[in-house]
Amino acid sequence: MRRIIVVGGQGSGRTRLSLALGHKLDLPVIHLDVLYWRPGWKPSGKAEFRARVAEAIAGDRWIVDGSFSGLAMDLTIARADLFVSIERPRWLRMWRVLMRSIFERDQARPDLPEGCPEILDWALAKEAWNYDSVRTPRIEAERLEYGPTVPVVRLRSDREIAAFVEATTPAT
Repeated sequence: MRRIIVVGGQGSGRTRLSLALGHKLDLPVIHLDVLYWRPGWKPSGKAEFRARVAEAIAGDRWIVDGSFSGLAMDLTIARADLFVSIERPRWLRMWRVLMRSIFERDQARPDLPEGCPEILDWALAKEAWNYDSVRTPRIEAERLEYGPTVPVVRLRSDREIAAFVEATTPAT
């Protein structure tokens, strides 16, 4: 595996898994949030964002953290060797988003761009709550449209995630 996409709702453990795989496989991790958001949580324009993504995935080795369905998934899935979907219960994801917003509020994170500290607002909470019903079907439709032959791994628990990381080797 040289090119991996990791998707999952806010609080699913997507970034943690991406970083763990990146470390284990010695692959650079591309955080799509970093490419999309500008300081102050201002979104990039579509063309600008797609250009950043295309440049970031031009190499032969990477892990993409996120999907940005409707904006960039067609670019990433077309080059991917593996698609990993973290499918955690809504209650757990919401709890993690809430805890992160309380205990890491106004702190920078490696998966967020400079000038975009951890926050919890109504838009984020609503998106996290609706991930399963709104985003998951879009992501799955794009996966089938643009990368129907890309192998898929679905992870639903901490135990499955840990076993996947343990079993993954550069030759896998």
